[in-house]
Amino acid sequence: MSDANAEIVKKGDEIEVFYTGTLDDGTVFDSNVGKEPLKFTVGSGELIKGFDEGVLGMKLNETKKISIEAKDAYGEKSDELIVEVPKENFAEGQAKEGMGVRTEDGHEGTIISIGEKTIRVDFNPQLAGKRLNFEIKVARINKKR
Repeated sequence: MSDANAEIVKKGDEIEVFYTGTLDDGTVFDSNVGKEPLKFTVGSGELIKGFDEGVLGMKLNETKKISIEAKDAYGEKSDELIVEVPKENFAEGQAKEGMGVRTEDGHEGTIISIGEKTIRVDFNPQLAGKRLNFEIKVARINKKR
């Protein structure tokens, strides 16, 4: 006799999923389909809140579509994370709009404009302020003991 709950995702289970993430305009921003499954412990905070909560109650081999509002994904965009950096911090002629940059302490940003004396860099996560849509398939459920 099998336990019907053994095949349903609950908090604390280690699961493996395949997923494709898209923006509202259909742009795919990430996918592991055809690659290794993503392995994580449900409810551990390893993933964004909306994804973590979205898999609860799913069954083995079930495919589900979820939409995650910005607040439950990477948060809203913050104007405080857009900073003016002195132009002399960049090598002559090297800075270009849209270019990714990294600070010495590992923060990543994107150049959004280049002025005469300063360069504006946006340090918001790339997906901040965006609703994320995922198609998720549960490939494996390892129940907690």
